[in-house]
Amino acid sequence: MRRLVFRHDQCFAMNQTISANTLAEVGALMGDSARANIMSALMGGQALTASELAWRAGVTAQTTSGHLAKLTEAGLLSLARQGRHRYYRLASPLVGRMLEAVMAVASVQSPPRYRPPSRIDDDLRQARTCYDHMAGRLGVALADALTERGYVDLGEDGGGTTRRGEKFLTRWGIDVAAAAGEKRSFCRPCLDWSERRPHIAGSLGARLADRCLELDWVRRRKDSRALTVTRRGTEGFKDLLGIRLAPLEQGNA
Repeated sequence: MRRLVFRHDQCFAMNQTISANTLAEVGALMGDSARANIMSALMGGQALTASELAWRAGVTAQTTSGHLAKLTEAGLLSLARQGRHRYYRLASPLVGRMLEAVMAVASVQSPPRYRPPSRIDDDLRQARTCYDHMAGRLGVALADALTERGYVDLGEDGGGTTRRGEKFLTRWGIDVAAAAGEKRSFCRPCLDWSERRPHIAGSLGARLADRCLELDWVRRRKDSRALTVTRRGTEGFKDLLGIRLAPLEQGNA
């Protein structure tokens, strides 16, 4: 079985001491609601401009510029210039993992708060991107189907593919060897904040998402992390893995 749980080059060196001040600095950056909205918007995995992030954060362009400078200087965001435009994205998968963990803690550990039913929330619960992989009911259903069929083995802290799974994924058009060769976790469980069960993250999770987008089984939505499952995808997921997603009624998680 191909199994990679931990790579030292994608995490901080364990022999280094992280000071309380350093933790406090990162926590303070995330403690501002506008910056939290900016980081959350970038969890969709796409690079966005400052104006797009200002709209997502609900603040002025000048305020957004200051927030982006702080997040970039701290190494949480990376900046790429293309012509007159500047695009921001999460600096690394490790930053995405940090945000995933914060979202899971906020959903599972924090005291419940009333939130009026929203179609936007329902769409995110159905299918969404979680940095570079799929989450929501679709992501969890995909993880369940792959593990139940013996293609993927997910543990508490890591996972891997079986030989049978490698053959299946290769036939599906996923280069398992290339995914395993990336300098990051190959396959790991990621606690889904809406389903409170794991979906598949790591380079394998990213390859699964990319393949579903290539096949037009799912489509990105503008200005949202939500994914639309197409008619082709509905049939494909059902025929290939027996996944059937009933539409959510508004207000029902």
